[in-house]
Amino acid sequence: MKLPAKVDLRADTAWVIFQVLEQGKSSREALAMAQARHSKQDAAWLQEMAMGVFRHLPQLQIWLRELLEQPLKGSKKILEHVILLGFYQQAYSRVSDHAAVAATVNAAEVLGGKGLKGLINAILRNFQRQQLAEQVSDNPIIRSGLPKWLYKRLANAYPQKLESLLSGMNQPAPVWLRVNQLQCTQPDYCNALTEAGIRFALSEEHPDAVLLLDRTPITTLPGFAEGWFSVQDGAAQLAAPLLDAQPGERILDCCAAPGGKSAHILERTAGLAELIALDSEASRLKRMTENLQRLQIHANLVCADAAEVNSWWDGKPFDRILLDAPCSATGVIRRHPDIRWLRKSADIEALQTLQYKILANLWRTLKPGGTLLYATCSVLPVENTAQISRFLQEHSDAQLLPIQPGETIEQPGRQILPGEQQMDGFYYARLLKS
Repeated sequence: MKLPAKVDLRADTAWVIFQVLEQGKSSREALAMAQARHSKQDAAWLQEMAMGVFRHLPQLQIWLRELLEQPLKGSKKILEHVILLGFYQQAYSRVSDHAAVAATVNAAEVLGGKGLKGLINAILRNFQRQQLAEQVSDNPIIRSGLPKWLYKRLANAYPQKLESLLSGMNQPAPVWLRVNQLQCTQPDYCNALTEAGIRFALSEEHPDAVLLLDRTPITTLPGFAEGWFSVQDGAAQLAAPLLDAQPGERILDCCAAPGGKSAHILERTAGLAELIALDSEASRLKRMTENLQRLQIHANLVCADAAEVNSWWDGKPFDRILLDAPCSATGVIRRHPDIRWLRKSADIEALQTLQYKILANLWRTLKPGGTLLYATCSVLPVENTAQISRFLQEHSDAQLLPIQPGETIEQPGRQILPGEQQMDGFYYARLLKS
């Protein structure tokens, strides 16, 4: 996973796209490496272009197949991603056609394609000449920007809401902040934003939230170093109120890193007996430690496999458990467009098995009368309502504690779809141990 020797903005962008689509790397990892070589402005451009390619990939690939007679192979494969970037710049960005062609052709040479510069230049010129940017497919799957398997699952699950769901998945995500009430009140933080000239909005359902209307570097916002706020989507901010931890209780946050929900629980509930934050990845727990330190709060962090209860549980039951289960992350595709290409249909069944195993094993660590809040950032019913419905039918000591009116054993919990009240896609279900 080596970057090109020569620093070139478009070559590095194509390299990021190649790492995700061909090597299966996460965009977060690839972007961090590439952006470190560029100014803040160029790093932002790099991310915008790469994410744009991921959102429009099916259409870009159709144009590629029309203009490239034979697929490129081996070490030259990355040059196809240079071409995809060139198409995206011409069709969907504010980059001028001339700059898109000239700079993209130069990037091909940086990536080892000196002998193919003529071919790439001809392809990009033909794209202009044939006005392909105006010839967009009317196939709904292509227009959705999603892989076929995911489109079909969504169409089956949400036939009446499909259009709005797809629109929400393809809109750029807004920035939500959660004010740390231990350090600053929401009204005081709003005053600080106003004094800094930063526009914002509030949400009736989120008493700790501020929704930014201006794109501003997070570290330059008022009170960042002092721990006045965290970045957390509005849907994720619902977890702590739904769990409703009380003073004196022992709480487990399972699959907790990077710690946003743990922090929110601690910020809104003084006097907890203990909060254990469990996660299987040490690197993520390290990041969680840094986040909690900035917010000036403390949790007991445990690195362990949540499903293997005997390896980490001390036998003392928990009053409440938040299970933020591993999932397909289909609800946050608007925030992480690469997910649509990293996730495969075959992954879903394995995730279902893992989710249910963790849920069933954690259940015995919950005391009678205790509450378990099941959460995912997925919009697929097989990971959400189907899991909770099955659990309720198979566990006689579990009962549904409704979050909203109309919940049934067959349709439990609350499903939030991407874009709903400007939130990410999320699912919550609450269970009481009788």
